[in-house]
Amino acid sequence: MSTKLKIKKGDIVKVITGESKGKQGKVLEVMVDKQQAIVEGANLISKHTKPNAQNAQGGIVKKEAGIHLSNLMIVDNTGKPTRVGRRIDAKTNKSVRYSKKSGEVIK
Repeated sequence: MSTKLKIKKGDIVKVITGESKGKQGKVLEVMVDKQQAIVEGANLISKHTKPNAQNAQGGIVKKEAGIHLSNLMIVDNTGKPTRVGRRIDAKTNKSVRYSKKSGEVIK
């Protein structure tokens, strides 16, 4: 049984715990199988690369690593982190995500 995820690619999220606590960023990728997301500017790691055709120099590259979805909260339109709920939209009769803090639908 799979449940729908509360976080999607393109959402603005805040890291609520861990090394990058307090940072906000855009979700670049969601890895459903690992229950992780890659957030722009958060959880940076140093990756050592060998010289190759794309990077003739090689060296140490900083890049984002995955963060577990339970350590992220969506930032709603007011700019504050919020919990996410699901409800059926009256007009379209489809399931939509909404902010539990403000009650607004999350696009």
